[in-house]
Order: sequence, then C-alpha cells, then structure tokens
Amino acid sequence: MATAPIEPPQRLVSSLSGDPESPVRKWLDALPTLVQQRLDAWDLTLERVHAPGGRSSLLALVRQQDGTPAALKFPVPGRVSAHEGAALEAWDGWGAVRLLRADDTSGALLLERLQGAVSLRSLPEAKALLEAAGTVRRLWVAQGAGHAFETLSGRTEEAVEALRTAGALAPAAGPLVDQALELRRALAEGADEQFLLHGTFRQGKVLAGERSPWLAVGPSPVVGERAYDLAALVLDRFEDLMAGSGAAAAARRRVAKLADSLEVDRDRLRDWTLYRAVDTGVREVAVGERQRGELLLEFAAWL
Repeated sequence: MATAPIEPPQRLVSSLSGDPESPVRKWLDALPTLVQQRLDAWDLTLERVHAPGGRSSLLALVRQQDGTPAALKFPVPGRVSAHEGAALEAWDGWGAVRLLRADDTSGALLLERLQGAVSLRSLPEAKALLEAAGTVRRLWVAQGAGHAFETLSGRTEEAVEALRTAGALAPAAGPLVDQALELRRALAEGADEQFLLHGTFRQGKVLAGERSPWLAVGPSPVVGERAYDLAALVLDRFEDLMAGSGAAAAARRRVAKLADSLEVDRDRLRDWTLYRAVDTGVREVAVGERQRGELLLEFAAWL
C-alpha cells in the first residue's frame, strides 16, 4: 500500500494538454487512482514515483509480494503506447526489458527493474555505438502477414503533412524538406523488409540491467525496414559529432560503419537518416528549439 499521495511528476504534467476536457488530461487527473488500484490488484508496494521521469509515461518503482524489485509503468494512452506491451511480449526479454504483467484496461505494464540512471550515454561514444548496435540487432524480429503493429509506411505517411506544415516555419529548409519528402516516398515504395522495430531507438533508451548488461526500454513499435531504426542511432549524440573536426566526413563514416556492421544497405540508411534528421529538425524549429533544429538540418545537408 502507498504511504504517501501519488503525484505525477511535473515533467509529465507540463508536457500534456492543458485542456481539462482533453482525454489525456482526464487520464492524468485519474492517474493517482489508477496507480493505487494497480498496486492493490498486483500486491505491489510503492517505493517512489520516478522523477523527473519522462514526458510520455509515469514510472513507479515498486516491490512485488516476494520483495523482488520491479517498475510499474503507465504510458500516456494512445495508439502507439497500446502496442508497447505487445512488442515487449514478442521480445520476451531478448534485448529488451522483460514484461512481467500487463493490464489492458489501464494500460499498466509491470516491468523488471533496470538501472534507470545508467544508460549507454554513460559510455564513451565508440563503445556506446558498439553496444547499441548489438542491442538493436536483437530486437529485429521478422513479422508475417496479420501482425497487429503499425506499419512504417503508415506512420511516415501520416507524418508527411505535419512535416510540410512545420517546414513552412523554416523556409530556408524548403529544399531539404522537399528532398526528405521525396526520399520518404521512394523509401516506402522500395521497402521489402517487415521487421518489428523499436521505433525510437537511441542510446538513452538502453539501460543497464542485472540479467543482461544492456536492455532496451520504451519502444514505439512499428513494423518495417531495419534502416529506419538504425537511422535514429546515426543521429544519436549528433551534437558531439558536429563539435569535432571533419564532422561532415565523420557523419558519413558513421552511416557506413553502422550499415556494414548490421548488414543494412548503406544508401537506404543514409536516406532514412536524412529524412529523420529533416523531420526532427523542422519540428524542433517549429516549437522554438531553433538552435538544435538548425543543427539537425545542417547534419542532414552533409548526407
């Protein structure tokens, strides 16, 4: 039983809609009750709510009835979060955090406890990339027809209009936006892989564990080609790469090295990286993060 009021972290509260009638705001208001109900139903003892936490979920550190540590997660409701548990179940602890229990009604996920303060970002760049590549490879599970996950073609198709709209706020990036949109069309038409992907894979999403040295968390699962997942890894810690000498050549070497080490087509990885850099860059500019957005667009131009 909880010994103190359950309060959602401020980072989560501030990231959600301020409209009191919005579904996510109603979910947020009900969250303390939902957490307590799940603690009672699963015989869990609350240690503390993880803070500052993330912008898309509440994570509570708990103990199971036998004293084993675990983590109780409540993702913000939505289509993507609805499939997080299914992806973790498919991986069954192979390269990812193990799902212990799930509740479809509340969306709650009971997960094995990892070392939340220790991610791959704590390692030197070369070592972090090596470990990240080995982890993401384990997650790529081939999917047949009839799978329940969102497709990469569908996800990026929905993002096209948003990219055009955001691009209008960064007119100097117009040629890059046009190129990214054309690449996305060609990539979607030429894709012939159907793998379960993490969807938002990066070094900060890989945490230290007891059962395995490094395990992925927080997937936004999607089915498509592996180069899409790997593109996010190319972009990871791009600011560090840009701060060094010969940054443009180093960016292209990173693409080639990751593509070759994971047997992914170099050109498709470059194209997906450019698309994702432009997509993220113009969105950053649109929400006021101009410096980071412009750096991402510069990175895209190098490719």
